[in-house]
Amino acid sequence: MFGRLFSGMKNDRMKKNAPRDWVRIRMVLLGMCVFVIWGGLWYRAFQVQIIRGPELTAMASRQHKAAEFERGMRGEIFDRQGRLLAKSTGIQSVYVRPLELEDPAAAAPVLAAALEMPISQVRTQLARPQNFVWLARQISDRNARNIVDAGLRGVYLAEETARFYPHGHLAGQVLGFVGLDGEGLEGIERAFDEILAGDKATFVAQRDASGRRMYLDAQGREVDLRGQNVTLTLDAQIQFFAEEALAEAVQNFNGKSGMALVVHVSSGEILAMANYPFFNPNMSRQNPEQWRNRLLLDALEPGSTLKSMLMAAALEEGLITNDTIYFCEEGRWRLTGVTIRDVRGRGWLPANKILRYSSNICSAKIGLDLGATRYHGYLQKMGFGERTGLPLLGENPGILRPPRSWYPVDLAAVSFGQGMSANALQMARAYLVLANRGVMRPLQLVRDPEQPVAPMAVVFREEVAQTVMRMLQEVVEEDGTGTQARIPGVIGAGKTGTAQKATAAGRYGDRYVASFAGFYPGDEPEYFIYVVVDEPHPQHYGGVVAAPAVREIGLRSLAYAGRLPEIGVLSAEGQRHGHQGQQTDQIVTNRSLQVERIGLEQPILRVPGPSEPDAFPQLDGLESGEQLVPNVTGMSVRRAVEHLRGFGVMPKVEGGGGIVFRQSPEPDQPWPRQEREVTLWLELS
Repeated sequence: MFGRLFSGMKNDRMKKNAPRDWVRIRMVLLGMCVFVIWGGLWYRAFQVQIIRGPELTAMASRQHKAAEFERGMRGEIFDRQGRLLAKSTGIQSVYVRPLELEDPAAAAPVLAAALEMPISQVRTQLARPQNFVWLARQISDRNARNIVDAGLRGVYLAEETARFYPHGHLAGQVLGFVGLDGEGLEGIERAFDEILAGDKATFVAQRDASGRRMYLDAQGREVDLRGQNVTLTLDAQIQFFAEEALAEAVQNFNGKSGMALVVHVSSGEILAMANYPFFNPNMSRQNPEQWRNRLLLDALEPGSTLKSMLMAAALEEGLITNDTIYFCEEGRWRLTGVTIRDVRGRGWLPANKILRYSSNICSAKIGLDLGATRYHGYLQKMGFGERTGLPLLGENPGILRPPRSWYPVDLAAVSFGQGMSANALQMARAYLVLANRGVMRPLQLVRDPEQPVAPMAVVFREEVAQTVMRMLQEVVEEDGTGTQARIPGVIGAGKTGTAQKATAAGRYGDRYVASFAGFYPGDEPEYFIYVVVDEPHPQHYGGVVAAPAVREIGLRSLAYAGRLPEIGVLSAEGQRHGHQGQQTDQIVTNRSLQVERIGLEQPILRVPGPSEPDAFPQLDGLESGEQLVPNVTGMSVRRAVEHLRGFGVMPKVEGGGGIVFRQSPEPDQPWPRQEREVTLWLELS
């Protein structure tokens, strides 16, 4: 028994001292680890894909895909002949993501030098706690290249569009301008902003880890995003004539400002709207006073130009005939304590000569006989006191008080154009009633074939309108106050206006508004021309200040249309040197008119004066150190304009493309001695 016990104890010791099976243990442990790891991965996958899947998918999309917006190019503006008045071109802007800048302090002087900006301004922008900051908008190509060469992280270039007006100040107040973000702020640009502005499209941009764009979807690219074009009734040539003549009138008579309007009589289409001082929309940061379209915003007392409406109203009511006579009180008449004066004392005058000599006293008597209610009614029918309906914002409706508030002296004053106010467009609309045989037509500034035809209202009988038109012919063609508006060989018609301006105290002072409303030809009117000069001195009469400007516009417009007769006509230069009525005639015809090109498709017609034997003076030899005309052919229009600005030149542009293929003057020749003018012809790139 002891033997078996001993033998069992021995076997137990041998089992305890036997080596363990570590391989098996390791296999078990490894299996357990793999199970734990594999289970953890499955759990993590379940958590990422099932539990947090939608959240993480949205985060990834925000990181690598971004919805971006694209705006189409703004529409272009053309005149009635298809000449380009406004277009958009591509331009670079620079923005910064300050949080991405490695060393803002070191980047500031580099950016300031590249953009030619004050370093303090750059530092202020970089210090803003935002992730997107515009540093400079619409920079030059040279500055954009400087930014690229600098290679700073967090500084980016963005493609934008800039508005360009190829003819500078031509119709500047009418066209208006746009802001840095492309929205219309003034004039046509503002009134038609919804039409001109390009549409917006959204597309998806895929970006890599560094934020670089990898590809673009086709979304939004299959539709035309460009804005619609707008065609005006303006004629750029006639606009040029009007601006040049207006500037000369204001400067010659030291006026404060001026305005000129040309309207095609039968259609009511406005051919020119000129304002002086001029405004160049390419440099919109000028004095805001120069933005004013005075034809629309300034309502002035019309003065004696309103007497034509008085005559028509009196004739329509049967109050007077062409031969009805009134006593002009020898130039001085007191009415309820107020003295009314004429420039020249006269006795008895028939109605047609009352208008011819512009008698205030006789006009006041006709107004008193007509009565406040009837006269006010006709003024309302002709549109005074209400806007013309042109598609421009901010029109001044003028002032036409109700007749119950008119005392006899008020009625007398309104009879010769004082005590009420009207803008130039209202005056044009009223005069067109007379020229269109008593029918009032709406004015038009934009050509829209889909626009419904506005109803026409009959204001006067045809024979009444024709009678007044004959009176207006006598003002110009006989010994009336408008003789300086004569164009020999062409019948003219019109009416002078000289209105005193009220002072701040409500009294009339020594400042005046000179105006003239004219028709050419006077018997079958085609053009209505209205010129106003504010505060001229020392001369202030409409027949002296404004009539020559109307004549100049009419002469050049008729020549441009080929309507001048083949007989002697008065030269523009002779008018300038005639000195208040002493006129010099010169023989010119439609074929002999000299041509001066200003970069428009049609030529500018110019009448040479006696001191100008040749409208194209020959160039003298090249002076030492004189600059040559640069070569910009082959350049983009934006780069060409920027290059020419360095020579102090704002070029005029023809065509609808983006690349310059021809220029005038030709490159590498001396600049002309007269004012530098460059014309660029464009073609599609």
